[in-house]
Amino acid sequence: MLVKTTSMAATLAKSGRLGMVGILLSIFVAGSVQARTLETAFGDVDVEGTPERVVTLYEGALDAAVAAGVNPLGAVTTRGGDNVASYIEAHLGEHPPAIMGVVREINIEAVLAQQPDLILAPAQLSDEQYQLLSRIAPTVVPPTQPLAPDNWKAEARLYGEALNRQAAIAEAIEAVEQRAAEVAKAVEEAGVGGSAFLVRWMPGGPMVMSENLFSAGLLAQAGLDVQDAGLVGERGVHSDVLSLENLSQVDGDWLFLATLNEDGQAAVDAAKQSSAFTRLNVVQQDHVVPVDGQLWTSANGPLAAQAILDDIEAALLP
Repeated sequence: MLVKTTSMAATLAKSGRLGMVGILLSIFVAGSVQARTLETAFGDVDVEGTPERVVTLYEGALDAAVAAGVNPLGAVTTRGGDNVASYIEAHLGEHPPAIMGVVREINIEAVLAQQPDLILAPAQLSDEQYQLLSRIAPTVVPPTQPLAPDNWKAEARLYGEALNRQAAIAEAIEAVEQRAAEVAKAVEEAGVGGSAFLVRWMPGGPMVMSENLFSAGLLAQAGLDVQDAGLVGERGVHSDVLSLENLSQVDGDWLFLATLNEDGQAAVDAAKQSSAFTRLNVVQQDHVVPVDGQLWTSANGPLAAQAILDDIEAALLP
């Protein structure tokens, strides 16, 4: 951009149109100021201006983009579904994104057809996929981080910088922090805290989710003591499938029970008929909270955080 600016200025100066030079230089300089170099998992990536044609290839990227005021042209499906997560559909209005495949199997041809000027991708993007996508448009991939509840904030800020909407993302993160503090205060005043497990029920059975998951962090912020019974490794997202006989290991004060789709719901409905389930103290206390697994165990971002806080508030502070 600097080379183009200098060349244009020299040409116009020779023609004697000095007043016009000042105007044009101010325009080009403004464009240069907007150019940004982002530190990504694949090195520095330059993004100029405010991208309008955006494709997101990760649930967190879609959430951040929409929170920043951008409706992406394309997005991948949520885990266990055939479309984007239901919680975010209400934010998309009449222009839902075209589906670009699933996060682990991206349809490169579909991305190319959208002619994007920016691609927001997951930290797990393969080198092979990056080499293809980055030939289509600047592709922003967050650096990989050890699993932690707050990872979403760094990712959202990076995506916000790529979108040139840093202020909107900062405001969205601040709104989540403020809301979480308000919920925690209300929970403490109501005296309804205690231990909590987050379990995702698949057709094969229940899996305990990590204490370091995004939604587990929001439960902890709300004042609950989130546990995983030592069943999830430091880097793991969830445990192996538990047998019904081992359900007592997740018998805390609260059980947030997530299912991804109808198959998972059918499996948990069947398990509820078993004595191993009904004799749990948390069941007898009526402290089992059904939640949307697409939101609670796959999504992240400021909009997902607000939706999860809605669920926590409804469960603990009815």
